Amino acid sequence: MAAAEQIALARLLPIRPRTVLYESFAGNGALCNPEAIFRRLLADPDFGDLEHIWALSDTDAAAALRREFAGRRDIRIVERGSAAYWTAVSTAGYLINNATFPPSFGKRPGQVYLNTWHGTPLKLMGFDMPGGARESANTLRNLLSADYLLAANPFMTEVMYEDAYQLRNIYPGSIIEEGYPRIDRQRLTDAEEESVRKTLTEQLDVPLDGRRIVLFAPTWRGASFQSPDADLAHLADQAAELQRGLGDGVVVLVKTHQVVHSLAQGVPSLRRLLVPNTIPANVLLGVADALVTDYSSIFFDYLATGRPIGFLVSDASSYAMERGTYLPLDELPGPVSTDATAVASALRDLMAPGALRHARYDEWAARFVPYEDGDAGDRVIDVVFRGRVRDRRIRTARRDGKPRLLFYVGGIRMNGITTSAVNLLNSLDREKYDVTALMAFPRGDTTRRNQARLDPGIRQIFRIGGMNGLKGRQLLRRLEDVSTDPLRAHRRFGHRTLWRDEWTRVFGTARFDWVADFSGYSPFWAHLMLHSPRAVRAIWLHNEMAADRERTVAGKQPFRRSLGRVFAMYRAYDQLVSVSPSLTELNRAELARYAPADRFRTLRNLPDPVEQAVDAEPEAPRSEEDEAWRHALEIEGVQRFITVGRLSTEKNHARLIRAFSRVHAERSATQLFIVGGGPLAADLEAQVRAAGLTGAVFLTGPQPQPGRIMDRTDCFVLSSDYEGQPMVLIEAAQRGMPIVSTAFGSARGALPGDDMHVVDRDDDALAEGMLAYLEGRVAPAALDVEQYTAEVLAQFDELVPHPE
Repeated sequence: MAAAEQIALARLLPIRPRTVLYESFAGNGALCNPEAIFRRLLADPDFGDLEHIWALSDTDAAAALRREFAGRRDIRIVERGSAAYWTAVSTAGYLINNATFPPSFGKRPGQVYLNTWHGTPLKLMGFDMPGGARESANTLRNLLSADYLLAANPFMTEVMYEDAYQLRNIYPGSIIEEGYPRIDRQRLTDAEEESVRKTLTEQLDVPLDGRRIVLFAPTWRGASFQSPDADLAHLADQAAELQRGLGDGVVVLVKTHQVVHSLAQGVPSLRRLLVPNTIPANVLLGVADALVTDYSSIFFDYLATGRPIGFLVSDASSYAMERGTYLPLDELPGPVSTDATAVASALRDLMAPGALRHARYDEWAARFVPYEDGDAGDRVIDVVFRGRVRDRRIRTARRDGKPRLLFYVGGIRMNGITTSAVNLLNSLDREKYDVTALMAFPRGDTTRRNQARLDPGIRQIFRIGGMNGLKGRQLLRRLEDVSTDPLRAHRRFGHRTLWRDEWTRVFGTARFDWVADFSGYSPFWAHLMLHSPRAVRAIWLHNEMAADRERTVAGKQPFRRSLGRVFAMYRAYDQLVSVSPSLTELNRAELARYAPADRFRTLRNLPDPVEQAVDAEPEAPRSEEDEAWRHALEIEGVQRFITVGRLSTEKNHARLIRAFSRVHAERSATQLFIVGGGPLAADLEAQVRAAGLTGAVFLTGPQPQPGRIMDRTDCFVLSSDYEGQPMVLIEAAQRGMPIVSTAFGSARGALPGDDMHVVDRDDDALAEGMLAYLEGRVAPAALDVEQYTAEVLAQFDELVPHPE
């Protein structure tokens, strides 16, 4: 059975309120905070009725746990990703994870989710990382789904949760600042310490013989997954240098990051030093006499022991550039060096009898482990399992009162909707609004470039994974949405649960004041946005939508059915936003049967607040066609027309080519550049050849920076049958280009002051307009960008509810 169907079936089962599911590091072991909470619950007689389930993927860890708890019927193990796993995840009353559940996970009503995370961060996290928005997609989704987040200290709350993962304003859950249960595990009795040393002696080929232990626990570099052998060999060399520098009275043991533990086991020089994954890291810290690390959060935990820490940062310069840290490396609470021998020498002095702590040690301990008294686990259990919040350090993510805005920005392909979305979002004042952009996960180069154009201050949420629900029920939903009114089908056939669950899977418990389907073309997204918790809901009408619905491409009408379904949902939206005043009037009249007249609103498109370089111009032509049009731009004494837009029927490029043919016959020193891609590319190329215009008309294909071509041409031409407020008109007006346009329905008013030459929608009229430019009768367009932007942003402010 497919995993999706297993998940759907599991979600039909009742919640088991006295079952706890634990997962650490994607099943790599019974480790970290979940393991510490698990053991505390086992030891507390108040919770003797609980069933405990561990999700494990590491077979050694699973075997060790089975041996330890053999015969106990209240403790079970499931293999991560199996049908039993999804049953446990979907039905356990309590979910405890120190990282993330997979993208298919969606918390159900009645479940309590505690995400403990796995350490105070030194290295940059979340949106602070290079490429962090994409890298953090599933992490952000999990954090937003959690009822409780665990923080070891205020720094972790503020720097990581609120800022790096941008939970401020939208996360309504509780952040528990009561210390880390896993740090409780560092407090070992003499018997427990002896037991750990015995286990290490038995499992490693290193005699301890009463020697002191220095634990070498570096983090891992994401870029290193492509060449793990070289990095692991270097790690082995560092461990050997530390051992030589510390001398025979010390044994250096290695604790690798969870994601590379199995790889490290394959390196002979590491295997004999490699601490087994079955021993929790904090138990190791409890027996270690000193710690050496680099950028790992493990050192924050170790501060609670009061024992020495050394920092071996051999790649400090490159790491700072590639990843970065929140705190300067030269201010760490221990000796810092790029050289293992130097670290070993300084650490040997700190480990000497009677040696004082490092000068910054106590200050760091007070800041980062202020609550570690050995009882953090009990306090966390009090909050999560007993509901005791009095006198506990619990806080919510900070709120600043800004309206919380959510925009679905579409498929972020290279088109006018993407440009207008990016321009609007980047223009919004983040001191005034809290802004979130929603999109499908960008996988291609173009979508990634467009996603990267968004200002870093804009929170980005990606829909990863798919909708949960039985295959048959999903099929029925699609059929009924197509064959009937989707909102009636929603109520009549119980689809509400599917949509509500999908909203929760994507957004968790996040809350917004105003949500907008900025794309406006997809029934799926239009429907999903209607399932936000209480908010003002808006949908964009970028075009003369009734005409767009009837658009014909290659004898077919691709939008007739889908836009019909979108129209049927208009009545559930509070605001139907068109992008020019004349377009609003057109849509209000033509779509009157779908929504009341007072819901039709206007918000013009905005220019780019900062002209952004989306991609570098290729240094060399990529094809003969590229070479031809690039060379044509260098010819002197030529007047150049340009149009930019998708090669589809509503743009009517065929009319433009016919009109230009007449112009070129009269004025041979002319060229036409058609920038864009689309379904009619081959037809238009054939038309150019048939008209004998090869060498005068150039189809450039889609270009990441059409503005660069516009800057080298003279007059912008638009031949459309219908439009909204084309972004290209704003871009042409920004450049002060003369503009000739056909009289599509919303042409009048497409620019402030109607600052363009508008002609009838026929070949002769368009040709006359282009000739009028050549004769000097079309004045350059002008756009006061600052004034225009201020007017549009004032219009936008009227759309948004403002909390009192």
